Amino acid sequence: MSSSAESNITLKLLIDSKEKRVLFAEAAKDFVDFLFTLLSLPVGTVIRLLSTNGMVGTLGKLYQSFESLSDTYIQPNVSKDILLKPNSSIGSSSLATLLSLTNSSDTSVGKKLYICGNCRRSGSDERPGARCTNCSCSSITTELVYVAPPPPDAGVSSAEGGFVKGVVTYMIMDDLEVKPMSTISSITMLNKFNVKEVGALEEKTVSVGIKEGLDLLKASLQTNTVLTDVFLGK
Repeated sequence: MSSSAESNITLKLLIDSKEKRVLFAEAAKDFVDFLFTLLSLPVGTVIRLLSTNGMVGTLGKLYQSFESLSDTYIQPNVSKDILLKPNSSIGSSSLATLLSLTNSSDTSVGKKLYICGNCRRSGSDERPGARCTNCSCSSITTELVYVAPPPPDAGVSSAEGGFVKGVVTYMIMDDLEVKPMSTISSITMLNKFNVKEVGALEEKTVSVGIKEGLDLLKASLQTNTVLTDVFLGK
């Protein structure tokens, strides 16, 4: 499926074709909300999202070592998913859609818990047959169905949802700095970048889908020229 089919989020890039760089992008509320929601991602989720896209470094190794560690060495009643698939503290439909998190980390669907069939105490485990910490038997086999509460609003109470208002257009700099768009700010940016040849400026509209969302997340951890690297392929 193409990126344009996955998402209707678009950006209008202002490109200096001579220098082959993105000066800034014009974006609506949906893209800005997505960028700000990235701040809520736990480190474990970031590593999991980028692990198949060439993420390197010690955090990746740390993640893999915990993932491959035998349950024998894990504390009873501790699920690996706490670190491997942590949930964001902020519920966001744009994040779930753009980064395809709905199926991979939504704990409200299909999650199973088990309790001890002997003592039926409050202790539970995701692993059937695990040892009960109350009566020390291996009888945690009685299945319960876990229903997660709705994600917290984290202070987002507007009927419009998200973090920013949708009545204005926003300017996104190459390093992902966000500010309200205005004619004055646009002229200021052109002066700041010392643009001499206005004829070298080009506008380009791009779609942002799952691939681009992951590329933006990865680039934001590696470079100050995020938009240029992702959309111009530098």
